[in-house]
Amino acid sequence: MPSFRSSKAQSHHAVSLKVDFGSDRHNNRADGKIHSVGTARGYEQSLKGTAEFMQENRLGDLRNLTVDIAHQYLEARASSVSQKTLDLDRQAMQMHLGQKLEVVKSERETQLSTRSYTASQIERIVSAQSDRNGLATQVAHNAGLRAHELLTIQPVQERQASTHREWSADRFAGREGVRYTVEGKGGLIREVLLSKDLANRLEATRLTEPRQVVDRGVNYTQHYDIGGGRAWSQSFSAASQRELGFSNGGHGLRHSYAQERLDELQGRGLNYEDAKATVAQEVGHFDSSTTEAYLR
Repeated sequence: MPSFRSSKAQSHHAVSLKVDFGSDRHNNRADGKIHSVGTARGYEQSLKGTAEFMQENRLGDLRNLTVDIAHQYLEARASSVSQKTLDLDRQAMQMHLGQKLEVVKSERETQLSTRSYTASQIERIVSAQSDRNGLATQVAHNAGLRAHELLTIQPVQERQASTHREWSADRFAGREGVRYTVEGKGGLIREVLLSKDLANRLEATRLTEPRQVVDRGVNYTQHYDIGGGRAWSQSFSAASQRELGFSNGGHGLRHSYAQERLDELQGRGLNYEDAKATVAQEVGHFDSSTTEAYLR
């Protein structure tokens, strides 16, 4: 490998030596090659982090990577990234080294808030709600919405996000779907992203004429016939109690969203602080320290 100044150039070169996009990955799993563009992108981001770690610790460049250095890097990362991200780093270094590495467990996994719900728990809650409230629950989880924000959702073509904020280009990275806007705390209007399937289901509930709704003393203009606000929150909590024997409240879905997105963004190569700041914007915060509570 030539000597590179930039960690990005090092990782790009290392991955380029292993790619083989022309062959079927399912029939060539043991050939040590990368057959997926997505995998190549993920490995390149992971090895970029490895190269930066080596440079910072004066360990040379990726040509000098050893099993011992690889384990040092994984141990250093274990306290700040999820198991999914740690495993991706390990797999990328395994590819580069051509040998297996010992699995290192993430320390952050045990710090995640018990207020969050798993995907299977959310499915059970939805099954115990009416269609109207169940769809609202899925929308809230998919987009990280507050209860009252469900009442404010509109297509992005009809209402733009607030312009007094500088929005990160990393928002929604790794996800595809349809953009909407919601009105959050302080009147901040932000973009949110719904999967195409959920967007289609939401559009099927589009009201012929918007209606006025009062929730907790605040007036909202609702464009879709889905649950929201206090009534939806009560439905969610009751369904959670019936199905799971406990309730963390509808707000727990925002914890689930934040934790899932943090993992996704770190898996795409963002460091913890940048990923957290991006998640903060996605859930309607600009102080990323506020979002920290969602990640414990």
